[in-house]
Amino acid sequence: MALSASDLTAIYSLLTNSMSGDESVRKPAEAALSQFESRPGFCSCLMEVITAKDLAPQVDVRLMASVYFKNSINRYWRTRRDSVGISNEEKLHLRQKLLSHLREENYQIAVILAVLISKIARVDYPKEWYSLAPYFSIDIFIDWQCHKLQLSHSSLPKPELFSFLAQQLQSTDILASHRIFLIIFRTLKELSTKRLTADQRHFAEISSHFFDYSWHLWQNDIQTILHGFCTLAQSHKSNALEQYQDELYLTCERWLLCLKIIRQLVISGFPSDAKCVQEVQPVKQVCPVFLNAIKSLLPYYSSFQKEHPKFWDFVKRACIKLTKVLVAIHIRHPYSFGDKCVLGPVMDFCLITITDPEPVIVSHEQFLIQCMVMVKRILECKEYKPSITGRVMEDTRITVEQTKRAISNNVGDILASLLPPERIIHLCNVLIRRYFVLRASDLEEWYQNPESFHHEQDMVQWTEKLRPCAEALYIVLFENNSQLLGPIVVSILQEAMNGCPTSATEVTPGLLLKDAAYGAAAYVYYELSNYLSFKDWFNGALSFELSNDHPNLRFIHRKVAMILGQWVSEVKDDTKRQVYCALIRLLQNKDLSVRLAACRALCSHIEDANFSEQDFSDLLPTTWDSCFKLVEEVEEFDSKVQVLNLISVLIGRVSELIPFANKLVQFFQKVAVNIIEGYIVLGGSDFLSVHASALAKLLDLIVGNVNDKGLLATLPVIDILVQCFPIEVPPLINSTLQKLVVICLSGGDDRDPSKAAVKASSAAILARILVMNTNYLAQVASDPSLSVLLQQAGVPIEENILLCLVDVWLDKVDNVSSTQRKIFGLALSIILALRVPQVLDKLDQILSVCTSVILGVNDDLTEEESSGDNISSSSFHGEGTIPSKEFRRRQIKFSDPINQLSLENSVRDNLQTCASLHGESFNSAIGRMHPALFAQVKQALKMP
Repeated sequence: MALSASDLTAIYSLLTNSMSGDESVRKPAEAALSQFESRPGFCSCLMEVITAKDLAPQVDVRLMASVYFKNSINRYWRTRRDSVGISNEEKLHLRQKLLSHLREENYQIAVILAVLISKIARVDYPKEWYSLAPYFSIDIFIDWQCHKLQLSHSSLPKPELFSFLAQQLQSTDILASHRIFLIIFRTLKELSTKRLTADQRHFAEISSHFFDYSWHLWQNDIQTILHGFCTLAQSHKSNALEQYQDELYLTCERWLLCLKIIRQLVISGFPSDAKCVQEVQPVKQVCPVFLNAIKSLLPYYSSFQKEHPKFWDFVKRACIKLTKVLVAIHIRHPYSFGDKCVLGPVMDFCLITITDPEPVIVSHEQFLIQCMVMVKRILECKEYKPSITGRVMEDTRITVEQTKRAISNNVGDILASLLPPERIIHLCNVLIRRYFVLRASDLEEWYQNPESFHHEQDMVQWTEKLRPCAEALYIVLFENNSQLLGPIVVSILQEAMNGCPTSATEVTPGLLLKDAAYGAAAYVYYELSNYLSFKDWFNGALSFELSNDHPNLRFIHRKVAMILGQWVSEVKDDTKRQVYCALIRLLQNKDLSVRLAACRALCSHIEDANFSEQDFSDLLPTTWDSCFKLVEEVEEFDSKVQVLNLISVLIGRVSELIPFANKLVQFFQKVAVNIIEGYIVLGGSDFLSVHASALAKLLDLIVGNVNDKGLLATLPVIDILVQCFPIEVPPLINSTLQKLVVICLSGGDDRDPSKAAVKASSAAILARILVMNTNYLAQVASDPSLSVLLQQAGVPIEENILLCLVDVWLDKVDNVSSTQRKIFGLALSIILALRVPQVLDKLDQILSVCTSVILGVNDDLTEEESSGDNISSSSFHGEGTIPSKEFRRRQIKFSDPINQLSLENSVRDNLQTCASLHGESFNSAIGRMHPALFAQVKQALKMP
């Protein structure tokens, strides 16, 4: 039964009680609200609570209503097999009501409402964004609930969402305009993540129409802000200025939102010029202005810190955001960014900021990080590297490659003028002597939690911390200028060692510089070995460093471990055993950070092709015990994985492990997925023939009994099993596959990103089985034991399970990689051949996904796949340079049968089968299809 306006009082009371500290009051209210969630009219009642003017002061109740509203929209807006959902009439009412309530004063509620509009737009835009009138009154709401008002979609106008919002901006105050910008930003961000061809085309249309409007507003606001800041800097605090400051701050926040909108339009609204080599004009339009804005705002960073802290915080955020936007634009449109009016000024400014910053900038670490990121991205940009391709003689046509080469040559000239040798040397010196050096705060952090410090320094994302970022920039700088910088780094190293003998124990500037110099030498071992003998260095200094056990030497010991791990290729036979002994000694150090660094270094030596088992064999017992002690002592997941990796490598490289088997078995009954994957990849059918039963039991034990993080680690193993053995494996892991079906058909993923990732990966595995072993998945879907399992999990199933999986594949197609999208497309095309009439109800959705995947296959590579990891047959000639497990993994990826299948042929053939199975019903379904979709189908399938 639908809820109506008469239920508003009850809903309000339940919302109030749901916040009670008295559990006897709160629990029944929460239970009642949970029951109301799936009833028609619930969202409309919540919307009335949120927008009621007399409830404006009661923020807590309205906020709770908005949270329930968001949850209900996530669960019921998209039509699903397991719920009635929200009717089209109520959706129409809610869309209109949301757009009539743009001036929400509470920021938290405003954010939730903006998110709601974006989620609705993801599903409904641009087809279903209707409007009746500027407002939908409560009287109309009551009439609608009483079914007195019948709404016909065909009779309603279709205003464009963004045009409507832009129109509202022209006649609103600062608060309302800020909220509108919030809605626009959230909606653009949501729409930009849609990957299907039609959705990307819609976004490009939005960008072409909305960019100029947004850019004009942004420019007006920055002038207002700078004028306001000038006024504030010249005046003292007074009551008369308070209202002015409030309005100015809202303008600042609105400007920041507009900046994010412009970023979204430039990044997602235009094809990457790295692919199409077409100039993106807005890049040259906005980037110089963004740089000028940074320069104009920075002076206020120091002057506002004490007098105007909230504006100081804004300046801090604004400068970081502007620089991040410049970085993002460069990554997306490197050729347009390479213009001399953009690249030159930006690069010069960032270099000056890094090497000779104003005193106030030194404390602005995040801004410094972004400047380093910008310089690093430019120096390593592959589009700016000289092309080695030639051209056909007497061919006068200008090819894409020639255009790219001309641009890269121009960029090379700009960079050469910006980075003469003396500036490169200065930058190298600054990075090592200033940014590599540990500070007092670093040492305190290390003393408090050495394990966390290890991961923050060595495994953290390099863009998040100043020192790792400086190290990453230094590595790229050295790679590009190794002959120039090699002698410079060696001279810094010699200076540091001469200034601080190995017997020193006090934490002095000299000791800290030696630590920094050791790090600099470790990171570029492959080039520095031409200027420095490792054997002399090890015997003359590094081994003596390890003989000093003073606690203050812990960071030097950690750097020595890092050096030994990086310089593996330079450790010759006459020093191997000494190095092994040194690392095992470090593996027994009292400091966890040192031990973890030694663990990684030792792993590199054992993995090395020239590993000497003879020199290591008598050291194995100590190493083995040290590993198991360490894995028990560390607490963080990443630490345990690091130690387990060393144990795994030992198993693979050392032959005499039988005496240690019991300890190994006991331990690995507990995080073993990584080792299983290694055996599958390397052992293949031989491994499966011996261990199939045990493997099936282990997977069945894991799936359903571990958390989402554990599942995400396990699912790739199942996927690679199915990929390698599509016929043999599915029957062996039948129980596990049934659990994956339950995962796919269960809810909860709409509010939990981890569950959403698990569901998407599970759905991809099932789709792969349908494609590669169609009959078997059909058997699984019809197995009575699966129905029992679904009932036990509380998952209601009222239709064919394969059709239920179709809903999941359609829902998750935007959340998977391009290969998985193709698998989804192939699975959906096979579904077309099912002998069930309900297939026709999903025909337009299936064809929309399949044809979008076909049309977007060339432009839809994931970052991983476009980063140079693609493998061709010619790559296999370099087998000797790739570790055997990784080489085999790449072989498997390259030989994936999915790569050989044609989605276009599959859709065409199964569409014909569908037509023959359903006859006139099929023709009717095609007739109901939207003309734009039908045109897309014809284009993708090359139909006349």
